[in-house]
This record gives sequence, C-alpha cells and structure tokens, in this order.
Amino acid sequence: MAHKASVADIRAIRSETGAGVMDIKRAIEDAEGDLDKARDLLGQRGSQFSAKRAERETREGLVAAYVHPGRPLGALLELNCETDFVARTDEFTTLARDIAMHIAAMGPTRINDAEDENPDDGPALLTQPWFRDGSQTVEQVIQAAVAKLGENIQVGRFSRFEI
Repeated sequence: MAHKASVADIRAIRSETGAGVMDIKRAIEDAEGDLDKARDLLGQRGSQFSAKRAERETREGLVAAYVHPGRPLGALLELNCETDFVARTDEFTTLARDIAMHIAAMGPTRINDAEDENPDDGPALLTQPWFRDGSQTVEQVIQAAVAKLGENIQVGRFSRFEI
C-alpha cells in the first residue's frame, strides 16, 4: 500500500524546494514515506523537467543589478525566460537579484564550461557552489526555478564591477 503523504511533510519539503504540492505528494508516495528519498526523486524529476524545457527560446527576461553596500563592488545580470509574465513574478525577480548578488560575491568570469573556453580563464558561474547553500550549484538553483515556474531560464550575460 502506498504511503500517504502528510500535510506537514509536504509543507516541509515545499519550503525547502519550492516544488509543486502534487509533485511532492507523488514523490513521498513513490518513496514510501522516506523524505530523503522523496527529495532525491524531486531533484531527478526537476532535472528531467528542466532538460525538456532547455530547447525552448528565451526572448523575455530582465536585467538585475546588485551593488554591495559600503564597498565599490557590483554586478549586472541579464536573466532570460520565455514570457514576460514569468519575468514579472516575484520568484523570477528574486532569482535574478540573488544571482546578481552571487556574481558580485563569488566573481565568476564566464557563464559555463563550454568546450571552446579555457578553464584557466577563471570560474564558471553555473558550476560554482551557490553562495547561499554550498550543497547546490548555481545551475541546480536555476533548474529548481525552471521546475517551479514551468519555463526555460537562461543566464544571458553578466558583468562584475569592482574598484
């Protein structure tokens, strides 16, 4: 018999992952009540969902800026999504601001580890540990947002400034 997901378990995992209630319920039931296994299932399913969305064009988005208070340090970020509707959501604008803050704090020099780039050019944004939670990469944080918002999200470009 399948394990029935409790409201408390669903609420706890939702606050951690931001995943949809029905997705969490299904993952807990599939994991037979093992919450760690359910989190893993959600991560795998989120990656699959993100991969399906990766080919969609991202022609909307926003530019986010972060200037560090009291230090001559800042970052500009172009974060793209599929629709202007998603670009205006609190989740998307918060993600963009957090990524801009990450760029200012962690100093990446390029978006990803493309084959034509030299790894000696400095750290790649998408493969860096997330500044708020080192157990995730920036790419995993973006994939979680893709799963939650239902649209492809891509970093268009960024610049970091420091005097």
